Amino acid sequence: MLKNYVNEDQKLPLFGVGPYIIYGIAMLNIIGLILIGYVFKIGTLDAPWILIFRIVGTVLIVLGIAIWYIGALKSDMDESITENKLQTKGIYSWVRNPMYSGWWIALSGILLMWHNVWMLILPVIDWIIVTIALINTEEKWLLDLYGDEYAEYKKRVNRLIPWPPKKNI
Repeated sequence: MLKNYVNEDQKLPLFGVGPYIIYGIAMLNIIGLILIGYVFKIGTLDAPWILIFRIVGTVLIVLGIAIWYIGALKSDMDESITENKLQTKGIYSWVRNPMYSGWWIALSGILLMWHNVWMLILPVIDWIIVTIALINTEEKWLLDLYGDEYAEYKKRVNRLIPWPPKKNI
């Protein structure tokens, strides 16, 4: 993996495993689109479902891009990483991984544009892949680095689905 560090004292890479996870689920979705929509040609819905799926898909794409943008570019996350501080404010008080979350939501919206009932399984598979990858990589790194502070944060804030934080437990 690339050593994408800003300074020698930095404990975590700026990008982590993120690009690999996102590229992986995007490729899975492309394969699913090709197989379900064009090879097997099953599950395509007609009106009024076309409009419903496309409206919901558009909303999810916009929402996903907004969540990613806020998490990646408006949250001072790069500064938190370079200073070895756990980021828990702003969007990070609603979701622990807004950049993954944003991509996952946007990719789910893109899938809905094909108005195909069988493609609804792909966001669930994507969620499982991202969850397993995060549990086995970044969550371990963060627990090692921040200890109890991160353990408490995990209890309050959802991993991938943005949601109001739980009250202190």
